[in-house]
Amino acid sequence: MLVVGLTGNIGCGKSSLSDIFRAEGIKIIDADIIARQIYEDEKLLRKVYETFGNDIKNEDGSLNRKALGRIVFSDDEKLIQLNKLTHPVIRQKVSDEIEEYKSQNEEIVILDAALLVESDYLNFIDKLLVVTCKENIQIERIIARDNCSIEEALGRIKSQMSQENKVKYADYVIDNSATLSELRKKAFIFMNYIKEKWRE
Repeated sequence: MLVVGLTGNIGCGKSSLSDIFRAEGIKIIDADIIARQIYEDEKLLRKVYETFGNDIKNEDGSLNRKALGRIVFSDDEKLIQLNKLTHPVIRQKVSDEIEEYKSQNEEIVILDAALLVESDYLNFIDKLLVVTCKENIQIERIIARDNCSIEEALGRIKSQMSQENKVKYADYVIDNSATLSELRKKAFIFMNYIKEKWRE
């Protein structure tokens, strides 16, 4: 089984590309979804409350993600603490899903993760696909999606590893500076290419 990593910076269209692959029947492991689901684990949730206090707890005992976000995104040390708790659980679940698809004899699986390079998921994958776009397009998309200012959009872009650095790790790059239909064409070319390579 070939495991292809898919990543890209905010506003570059990683999710759109992932949706195209999913619609074509390719299995997707979405690390961002897993990162949200892990808080259903009571043992982990208890550790999070012990570390960050009961102010991040909703009345029903569930996690108040916004309250947790306010704490960790304004304090690098707190973010490191959270990552130490959550990353091992996320990595284990990603590993389990890859093994599950292997047992089902899938040809190709895509691991979709915004922080694939930064969180060191490279050892899980065989090839890395990075989706990029021009910065002015990236800014427009972030403003339209999140209803924020140019300064806020730039702040979000600057908080991530640069596209140039991410591309250094890539085996394949898709530029998504144009339309969705153009992205779909590039996705089909990539899918056909990767399926042929896998069968060689």
